[in-house]
Amino acid sequence: MPVQRPPVRGRVLALAVAFALGALVAGGAVFGMTRPSSIEQMADQIRAESALRDKTQIKTLTELARTTRDRLVPVLDGLGRALPADGTAGPVVVTAADVENWRKAATAAVEGFADPPSGETATNVARSSLTSAVRQIATAVDTYAAARDLTGPARTTAMDLTVRQRADALFTWSVGATALDAVNVDAGYGHQHVFLPTPGEGELTPDNEPEGNHDS
Repeated sequence: MPVQRPPVRGRVLALAVAFALGALVAGGAVFGMTRPSSIEQMADQIRAESALRDKTQIKTLTELARTTRDRLVPVLDGLGRALPADGTAGPVVVTAADVENWRKAATAAVEGFADPPSGETATNVARSSLTSAVRQIATAVDTYAAARDLTGPARTTAMDLTVRQRADALFTWSVGATALDAVNVDAGYGHQHVFLPTPGEGELTPDNEPEGNHDS
């Protein structure tokens, strides 16, 4: 008795169904192995939120740096006229009211950087450098105020210390301003050159890129 074979069409259909089932099973297995886990998804979300928060902090910090720079320029100009870089007494007359105004400006600048938020490492470096510079400027003003009441070698020593503190403050600010420029470029805001005027040498200076330019 001849053997009954399934119709060719039936065999093709059966193979197609088997292939489709196998593909579904294999695809599900691959998806299960490659899809992000809930922990990975959470980590990605945290990173995205952190990056967005840091961009906001960078913009706020840049605005604070500009305001602080404008506040401190008259202070540094006054100290520069009273105490040239070589430490000798300048030709200008500095009154007690002048010194008090410098102190108020420096104190306001220090308060502006109080209670800093925590950001990304590069932003924290920029903020910390600017904060340190502002505190050094405030200290230089206090040292100068104290030196005015001294005489002889003690006065000379204190005035020289004021000059050195001012120089250190300008250098530290230049470091912070350079770091601030870099994080602004990385954040997509372009170059932001928030530097203090520096009469001496050794400080970092702004690059030649136009303000707001996005090229690194």
